Order: sequence, then C-alpha cells, then structure tokens
Amino acid sequence: MQFPLFKTKIGGETRKFNLTDPKEQKEYFELKAGSEIEKLRKFLQKNTFIAYFLGKKNSGKGTYSKMFSEIVGPDRIDHFSIGDMVRDIDKELADEKRKKELYSFLEKNYRGWLPLPEIISSLEKRNTKVLLPTELVLALVKREILKKEKKTLFIDGFPRDLDQIAFAIFFRDLIGYRDDPDIFILIDVPTSVIDERIKWRRVCPQCQLSRNLKLLPTSRVGHDESKPEFYLICDSPSCSGKEIKMLAKEGDELGIEPIKARLEKDAKLMEQAFSIYGIPKILLRNSVPVKDAKEFVDDYEITPEYYYEWDNKEKKAVVKEKPWVVLDDEGVESVSLLAQPVVVFLIKQIAKVFNL
Repeated sequence: MQFPLFKTKIGGETRKFNLTDPKEQKEYFELKAGSEIEKLRKFLQKNTFIAYFLGKKNSGKGTYSKMFSEIVGPDRIDHFSIGDMVRDIDKELADEKRKKELYSFLEKNYRGWLPLPEIISSLEKRNTKVLLPTELVLALVKREILKKEKKTLFIDGFPRDLDQIAFAIFFRDLIGYRDDPDIFILIDVPTSVIDERIKWRRVCPQCQLSRNLKLLPTSRVGHDESKPEFYLICDSPSCSGKEIKMLAKEGDELGIEPIKARLEKDAKLMEQAFSIYGIPKILLRNSVPVKDAKEFVDDYEITPEYYYEWDNKEKKAVVKEKPWVVLDDEGVESVSLLAQPVVVFLIKQIAKVFNL
C-alpha cells in the first residue's frame, strides 16, 4: 500500500499564512482549494455520503474530519466517533432512567450470536482492552443515527477489528443510508510522529484542553527553576486569568510502547480495507521526505518543533522553533505536515471521487 505524495504548493505564491489564525486559515483554504470547496458545498445541498476514516491511533482522524466539516459544510456533515459513542454509554449506565431506555432499545433492535443478557453484561463490565461485540456496536450506531437528521457521515472508529471489515461493506444498508455512496479514507502517519505526539502531550487538569510541549504549545509558557524545566500554562477561555500548569497524562512518557499491538492491528485494518473492491479509497499521508518538501509544500505547512529559552532580563520564557525532522516507517528523513495541507488534499480527492 503506497501512499502518494501530494502537492499543495502553488507556483508564484508568495504569501505566508498563519494557520493558527482562523481568518488566515479560511483564506488559505480558499486559495488552495476554493474551487473544490464550492463544488462540494453545492453537491452536499442535495447529496449525502458515508466516509470511513481509518488510521492508526492518534493519526489525526478526528482532526481531519472535523476540519473538513468546518471548512466545507458544518450544517451538512456529522462527525461520528465510535469511541465517543461508547464512552457516552458509560454515562447512560450511571443514570437509571437512561439505562432502561437503552436496554429497551437493544431488546427491539439487537441481533447477534450472544444472548442479550451477555451483551448487557459486556457493556457494564467493558474495558478499553476488550472490544464490544460487532453486532452490539451496529445496534448502538443505529440508535445514534436515528437521533440525527440525514446528513453526510464521517465515521471515526469503524471498522475497528478485522471481522468488522466485512460489516463495513454493508454498513450503509444496515443503518438505513441505502442510496448513499461510501468511501474509505486511509491515513498514513509515521510511528515516530505518533510517539512524539504522545510523549509531549500536555493536558489542563481543569478544562482538559490538550496541547503539546514540543509540537503545539499554548500562548503562555512557564519555567520551573528548581528542575529546571519549561511547562505550558492553559490559555483556554474557561481558564482565563488563572495560572494552571498543564500536565502529562500518566504513562504518556512511554510513548507508543503500551499501544504497539493496537498500532499493528490498525495497520492490518488499513491493508484489508485497501484490498476491498467496489469502494473508492482516498490515501492521505502526513509526511513528506525532506528531499521533496520544497517542491511539494510551503514552509508554513510543515509542523515545526518548538523549544524554549529563558530570558533572564525579561524574566520570561522565549518560544523558538526549528524544522522538525523525523524518520518515517521506511527510515526516510521526513517532515510532518500540519493538518491543513492534509485536509486540502482530502478536499481535492473527495471532489475527484464524485467527479465534481
């Protein structure tokens, strides 16, 4: 499975966009993919489709799908995370009324090899290492879909296991989207990138804002002279005026080590999905070899590495950046891309799939 290089660089372009600024991000997308965005907006006024996002854990599935939705049509697209759905079920189980409603729905709609009492038990005793039975997931998805008006669906987290690949082929029929075309969107991210995203992740203990000390800092950075070390200070609106130090999650220092088996399974899932006939596939890659970067992308589209120095005179941390070079899974020196150029290619590919 070869993930192609894609080009977002436009000849003669001199402007440098700040992709963290919402206004400049909008202008960036209009320049890079304005024609395709307009065609997709018109298409979605009368049409819907289903897209399955497949990629390794922490590969950016949710980020890419949500950004596409925001740019093209937030009122026409629903992002649907199987993981979020299952986590919300935990809240329902803690509420007796909602729990009865859930079980009543399953009694009418669940079909599978295991008896319903066992299925209910698997819900109540589930853990993150054991996947819920596929037939139960399908029933829960159907329940969520019934709550929504018919829109384009971006599904993150299904299929999750090899046996679910076969179900994915008929997924649109099972949930009542019989006339919708469907596509697989496969995302390739170097393992080294996922490792760094986990190791340097920092989370606000109060509002749960997630950032990255090395790759995505907040606007405020603190310094602990006793260690010494730099740390991020939460800058979300809900924590405004407070000095809340963002912390690493327990186990994050291990990087990908605890999820190696999951990453290997995710890779096999993508290979299996790629081999299916009859469903269009879009291949997205997050990295570009260093030797090709200048030809294919602009400098501001490349993920920088942030580092910090202490200014004794001003008594504050100074944020600096440099090119972040990683080894891809083939051992090639590469740069990682920000989400925006990947989404540009996603927009162009979806427009191409529907002959727009």
